Amino acid sequence: MATQEVTDELPIGRLEAFSDGVFAIAITLLVLELAISHSAGPHLLRAILDQWPSYLAYVTSFFTIGVIWLKHAAITNALRAGDATLYRLNLVVLFVVALLPYPTKIVGEFIGERSPERVAVVFYGLALLVLDLAMTAFTRYGAQRRQLVKDDVAEERIEAAVGQQPSYAFYVGAIAVGYFFPTAGVILYLVIAIAVGVPVRTLRRVLLRRG
Repeated sequence: MATQEVTDELPIGRLEAFSDGVFAIAITLLVLELAISHSAGPHLLRAILDQWPSYLAYVTSFFTIGVIWLKHAAITNALRAGDATLYRLNLVVLFVVALLPYPTKIVGEFIGERSPERVAVVFYGLALLVLDLAMTAFTRYGAQRRQLVKDDVAEERIEAAVGQQPSYAFYVGAIAVGYFFPTAGVILYLVIAIAVGVPVRTLRRVLLRRG
């Protein structure tokens, strides 16, 4: 299928390279927030176990960023070029990805402190919600701009990708739960990330023709 001429085409390779760098830095920064004071030496095991909120937040953010990266890779691999709008939508995605270590740290610090933990978990959930919305916009724009898609990607598969349901409704529900039961809310954020990550291969098959 022939592609239409696009006057504002931009190389997809630069977008992929820059994005991969941001994803790698953000996911690495998460582990830097895990720390134990030197004064905990005599009770090191207890100090390690007491850090469970930080571990929960770390795992949740790691899986979330990982799933977003897999989706991002599936989309960009199906594109032969980008344009100015796609680049801008990508920057929004990367903005939230780069921000994510911050609410992750807050959750790890304030879980178990009554009122502050509610604020921390809701703030964290809102960051995840915005990231999901940004990634949905990026995915749908890239799929709908058929002239940017590689010639060997079938039209019906692009339509299937556009029709994939985003996760924002689940995040809204999880944020509501997190307001009343903060720890349960964070666990739900993790469940959403895992559930969304399971069909990544299916998403890739939708976008890329195989065989």
